[in-house]
Amino acid sequence: MKKLRIGIIGAGGIAQSRHMPVLLKLSDSASVTAVCDVNEETAKVAAEKFGISKAFTDYKDLLRETDAVVICTPNKFHAEITVAAMEAGLHVLCEKPMAMTAEECRKMIDARERSRKVLAIAYHYRFMKEAQAAKKLIAENEIGLPFAARARAMRRRKVPGWGVFTNKELQGGGSLIDYGCHLLDLSLWLLGNPEETEVSGTAYNTLSKMPDQVNLWGSFDHQSFNVDDHVTAYIKFANGASLLFETSWSANIERDEESVSLSGQHGGIDLFPFRLNQSKHGMLLNACSEWLPGNDDYAFAQARNFINSCLGREEFTVNAEEALQTTRIIDAIYKSSEMGRRENI
Repeated sequence: MKKLRIGIIGAGGIAQSRHMPVLLKLSDSASVTAVCDVNEETAKVAAEKFGISKAFTDYKDLLRETDAVVICTPNKFHAEITVAAMEAGLHVLCEKPMAMTAEECRKMIDARERSRKVLAIAYHYRFMKEAQAAKKLIAENEIGLPFAARARAMRRRKVPGWGVFTNKELQGGGSLIDYGCHLLDLSLWLLGNPEETEVSGTAYNTLSKMPDQVNLWGSFDHQSFNVDDHVTAYIKFANGASLLFETSWSANIERDEESVSLSGQHGGIDLFPFRLNQSKHGMLLNACSEWLPGNDDYAFAQARNFINSCLGREEFTVNAEEALQTTRIIDAIYKSSEMGRRENI
């Protein structure tokens, strides 16, 4: 059986800690044949560490050596590289967020339509066992139509002090576009991706602009800090559903928290930990899971799904149009905050 040749574009932390290790575990159906990074030393070190035969500094050279690429660059380059790869006839797995703006996302989808190749976006929270279990119960009508969702992606004093995470020009934003996007995407997926109609949001960076901050994830320059470190939003949908959303890199809270909760007509679901809450038989019943099917390694599950999608065996779990919606809502949250008013979509 022919193996899928995969190239990695951007050889930094996310590539070396997540994508490269899991792809090595899938060597029966794929092989990483090339790696690229604008920093030549980074590319060479990654190639040697993971046994990759070719290392480049220009991604265009890598495109000639592969059948598919995994894009792990700063957000600014997601759209450009995706379009170039698609035009070269390659499948693409692009790290989240899909792109800097919804307009860039549409260009990526247009390139996919022309190439007829797989365009996958790495919203890996959908591959978690709790997310898969919740999606299954919703599909089987255990809670009826979900009409209200609450999502929190909260960290206590953990602004990333490395890489380009706080560089607005390269990333487009801070805690929302880097971290909160995961729980936003997951919530939208569990709601069934209904069309959004109204977004009201507020983005803060007050805390990280204060001097002498305690920060557990390295140091950063508080004087030049110009991205969001805390965001709140309320989103309404055409089907009557709503989502209350909050994310932060640097909240003054007791501990980190990741939570998604959905309320439906016949019950509700909490994730992290997973629980089904119902009113049945004249009783209030809460069911906790003793065991959930699936793979504990969500990165492995994502990589396997991508490879199988490229080989025509299955559909990728994250539809590009759904990832576009996540970016569209991120755009609206930032605009709502900037303009000081709700955004009607």
